[in-house]
Amino acid sequence: MKEYIVIFEWAGTNYSAYVPDLPGCISTGKTLEETESNIKEAIELYIDTLREDGQLIPEPSLKAKAISVMA
Repeated sequence: MKEYIVIFEWAGTNYSAYVPDLPGCISTGKTLEETESNIKEAIELYIDTLREDGQLIPEPSLKAKAISVMA
């Protein structure tokens, strides 16, 4: 099992998500929960396509952590 960092963004009327370690792997949804489910499916399909094409599956390379600051 691999864990990829997913970036979620509010796009004004919906959420979008992308996976920096998997170029072109993106998805959207009306809610954060829907977007999370959709990007998980997109990741699985992306990896399945790489396997079918005989390509290497990229290793996760990013780490993320929220840092609190006074603003």
